[in-house]
Amino acid sequence: MAAAPQDNADLRVSFAGLELKNPIIAASGTFAYGIEFEDVVALSKLGGFVVKGLSKEPMTGNPPPRLFETPAGMLNAIGLQNIGAKAFLEEKLPRLRELKNTLVIANVFGYTREDYERTIHILNEGDGIAAYELNVSCPNTAHGGIVFGTAPLMLEDVVLTAKRAAARPLIVKLSPNVTSVAQMAQVAEGAGADAISLVNTFLAMAIDVETRKPRIANLTAGLSGPAIRPIAVRMVYEAAQAVRIPVIGMGGISTASDVIEFMLAGATAVQVGTASYWDPCATEKIVDELDPWCVQHRVRRIRDLTGAMLSD
Repeated sequence: MAAAPQDNADLRVSFAGLELKNPIIAASGTFAYGIEFEDVVALSKLGGFVVKGLSKEPMTGNPPPRLFETPAGMLNAIGLQNIGAKAFLEEKLPRLRELKNTLVIANVFGYTREDYERTIHILNEGDGIAAYELNVSCPNTAHGGIVFGTAPLMLEDVVLTAKRAAARPLIVKLSPNVTSVAQMAQVAEGAGADAISLVNTFLAMAIDVETRKPRIANLTAGLSGPAIRPIAVRMVYEAAQAVRIPVIGMGGISTASDVIEFMLAGATAVQVGTASYWDPCATEKIVDELDPWCVQHRVRRIRDLTGAMLSD
C-alpha cells in the first residue's frame, strides 16, 4: 500500500527568542524599507525582512555608477544611502507596524562605535522593530563598516557597545573578507550577539578595458549573487560549527534548494538579497517553493534540517 501523502510542512523557525513563520528573510540593501515592495510582493508571506542600513543621520551614499552586473553576480557600491534613523521611525515604521506576523529587522550602521550606539538608542523608541542587525561588514564606505568586521578587538568593542544599548535582540552581520570567519563569529558571540548573519558581499573590482576606467565610481565594490554561494555555504558551515548562537545564512540564494543547502550547513534562517534585483518577487516565490520541496522530500519540520548535513 502506498504511503499517504504528507500534509503541509511546518516551516516555522526561531532564533533569539523570535519566531518566524518560515525561514525566508529579505536582506538589507535589496528590499528598501519593505513598504516599497508591497505592490509586488505579499510581505505577509515572508518570515521577515531587514530594512536598508540606518545611520544616525541621513546619508547620500556613493556617486554613480554604483551597480555593475558580473557573470552570475553583481557589484554594488551604494554606500549605505538612507534617510536616517529618526526619519525611518517617522516616515516608514508606522506603515510597517500594520504587518502581522512578519518580522521587521532594522539594519544599523555607523562610522564609529558611538554612531552605532546613538543610532540604536534612536531606534529603541520605535515600536514594531523585532531586532537589530549590526552591519560591521559593508565594504563600500570610507570609514567604519568593514573595518569593524575584520578586526577582532574592534568587533568585540562595537558588539559590546551595541548589546548594552539595544532593547531588542542583536544580530551581527559578519564580513567574508577575513582570514577566519569562525574566529569572528566567536568574537561576536563572546561579546553578546544573540545571532550572527553571514555573509556580506566580497570586496571586488571591475575595469572597462575599452575606457580603462573602473566600472564603479567607488573603484571597489561588493560582489554578491549566485557566484559567491559555494563560498558563503562554506563560511556558514564554519561559523555554525564554531558558535552556539543561531546563524542566518545568505549569499546567492534564489531557489528553495539553495535555502535547504544553507540550512543543512547550519543556518537557522536565510536572507535573500541580489535575487530581488532581477526579480522583485523572488522572496515570495522562494517561500512558495519551500512547502512542495519539503513534502516531496518528506520533511515535516523544516527546522530539523538545520545542521543536518551528512558527512559520509
